[in-house]
Amino acid sequence: MPRDDRDLIAASLMGDSASFGELVRRYQDRLFNSVFRVCDTAEDAADVVQEAFLHAYQALPSFKGDSQFFTWIYRIAFNTAITLKRKQKSALRLNAGELGTYDPADPSDAARPDHAMETSEDERRVQEALQRLSPEHRAVLVLKDMDEMKYEEMAEVLQVPIGTIRSRLHRARLELKEILEKDD
Repeated sequence: MPRDDRDLIAASLMGDSASFGELVRRYQDRLFNSVFRVCDTAEDAADVVQEAFLHAYQALPSFKGDSQFFTWIYRIAFNTAITLKRKQKSALRLNAGELGTYDPADPSDAARPDHAMETSEDERRVQEALQRLSPEHRAVLVLKDMDEMKYEEMAEVLQVPIGTIRSRLHRARLELKEILEKDD
């Protein structure tokens, strides 16, 4: 009989590490797929997911249960991904002279040769445009338009008011549209 998240959390808090392992198995793929859209590479996404679960395990005693475990771990992972993107952006600015131009990896399906030429080109353009957005704008676009989250869930994950979510989403969509139009 499958155990629910609260049972697994309670068992983990009592020292049963296998219970936390079950939480990891239950949510790691879903979390990776969401974080992958924010990160430039699969390696970065995997690192973010691993760091998020490590942080969650260490902070498990502070989990109040006001939200679902996945929402809590999702928030940790997205905050970790945004922090990583900020660090990478700062490092890129510092090393701009050494690195030359920065061409982000394209982790989308557009890189697969079996897709139709038009579809892959559109996906590539959108992915490149997403990479040029700020981490905050990219996060709200991914959460709303790709992960199809509700505003309330997004506000909980990002720990900002719903009005801020709506404002960021509006600005992010305008900025994405502007980037795509400019590139045409």
